[in-house]
Amino acid sequence: MSATGTGEYFIRLTVARTICALVQYKGMRLQAAVDDVIHGQLTAMKGDGGVIAMTPDGQIAWGFNTPGMFRARLIEGGAVQVGIYNDEP
Repeated sequence: MSATGTGEYFIRLTVARTICALVQYKGMRLQAAVDDVIHGQLTAMKGDGGVIAMTPDGQIAWGFNTPGMFRARLIEGGAVQVGIYNDEP
C-alpha cells in the first residue's frame, strides 16, 4: 500500500489499515475496499488523497479523490497503464 494525501485525514481514518481490514475481514475485493475508503469515508470527512495497493495474490487497485495522481501499472501479459488525471483509466 502506498498512500498520499492530507495526512491528518489519513491518520484519523487509518486509510491503509482500513482498506486492508475490509479485504481481510469482510472479504471485499481490493478495488471495492479502496473505493469505499477513498470515495466514501475519506471524501465524507472532506479529506483528499489516494492510494495504490496490491494484494499478495496480485490484485492491484488504486483510487483517489483529487484532480490527479501519478500512477502506473504493468500486469504480466498486459499493456503498461499510466495516468495522471482522474479522467484517465
